[in-house]
Amino acid sequence: MSEEEKMTSLPLLGEPAPDFIATTTHGELRLSDFRDMWLILFSHPADFTPVCTTEFIGFAEIYPELEKRNVALLGLSIDSVFSHIAWVRNVEEKMGVKIPFPIIADLNMEVAKKYGMIHPGQSSTETVRTVFVIDPKGILRLMLYYPLENGRNMDEILRIIDALQTSEEKHVATPANWRPGDKVIVPPPKTQEAAEARVKEAGIECKDWYFCKKDL
Repeated sequence: MSEEEKMTSLPLLGEPAPDFIATTTHGELRLSDFRDMWLILFSHPADFTPVCTTEFIGFAEIYPELEKRNVALLGLSIDSVFSHIAWVRNVEEKMGVKIPFPIIADLNMEVAKKYGMIHPGQSSTETVRTVFVIDPKGILRLMLYYPLENGRNMDEILRIIDALQTSEEKHVATPANWRPGDKVIVPPPKTQEAAEARVKEAGIECKDWYFCKKDL
């Protein structure tokens, strides 16, 4: 495998998330430190840049809501731990926002390569804006990729966490634009007999045997 292929190889949903041990602004951390909780691992291109600064402020703002959902946050870029510390201090001093979560200093790109965060078409020295959601068992459940120029939507990150946790706990699916309180989708039946029974089932709203919703 070429060096470029290593940089762009992607982990797979439903598989164990790539393991790592990393230096961070909160000391050495490894993936196993986040077992029994959900983890959002995200990358940003560089410290002391304007779009990344707005994103870190955004992540800090949703951090209390993530904590309520048993979700940890872990940032990453190809910068030194000293740069991270200086930037975090600068954001607090200039923007009035304290960054409460750790940031990986990935100078050797080890974690970035494992997670396919480097896309040479964008940059071979910076990570694109990725979001990985890893469940309490260490399984990769979601991947989002954004280009260097465009910041992420924090409301969508909270929404997808709610959707993933609801699907996990209630064994249901969620429709487009779903938010907590909306009806959820009942997984479609897998036999003809079950399909005939489904449309007569109480407490379920069916358009047809394969398309049924219910309240939680």
